[in-house]
Amino acid sequence: MIKLYGSPLSSAGRCYWMLEELAVPYEVMPLNLREKEQKSEAFLKINPNGKIPAMIDGDFVLWESMAINSYLAKKFESPLAPKNLQEESLIQQWSLWGLVDFQEPAVSWMIQEFFVPAEHRNQLVIENSKKALPRVLEVLNRGLEGKTFLVGDRFTVADVNLGTVTDILLGLKYDLSAYPHIQRWMTELHSRPAYKKVAQMRQMPK
Repeated sequence: MIKLYGSPLSSAGRCYWMLEELAVPYEVMPLNLREKEQKSEAFLKINPNGKIPAMIDGDFVLWESMAINSYLAKKFESPLAPKNLQEESLIQQWSLWGLVDFQEPAVSWMIQEFFVPAEHRNQLVIENSKKALPRVLEVLNRGLEGKTFLVGDRFTVADVNLGTVTDILLGLKYDLSAYPHIQRWMTELHSRPAYKKVAQMRQMPK
């Protein structure tokens, strides 16, 4: 059975979503982040980076949420996995772009908003994040123009990986009205039963 370390409120949330899409059994491994168990010697043997998520499948260990999702989709021969080299490259393209260009400003703002007391928030970080987002959102909006999903016009790993980043903005009450293709895409993603199940775990807005 797949063992997953990480909370659905963290970047591990995209792994929960993937596992629910696959409808395979998995075990959530407890890890107390407040007690910094992710920095414990026991966990560092699993993930030397000392972060979540991490996954164990038999004697195979993997960390980084997008790598985990790619592995899971292929292992279980899911329709979410790429059908050919071109699709695999496009899924990697969108996932890596999402991680580097999109997730960084979204997460930086989220941390300041939800995890830093108001009197200690770094307003420069918040403002820089807000300034960065329109450009990346325009990229995503253009990428979705005339398409239902990001790759191959079907739901794939790329949609899970990028959809979870866009969800951060929903939690921040970010106005997406200027990006109609993103709004339509998010409505499609949020209609999926697996998404709804994980949204309940996360108590994220639908």
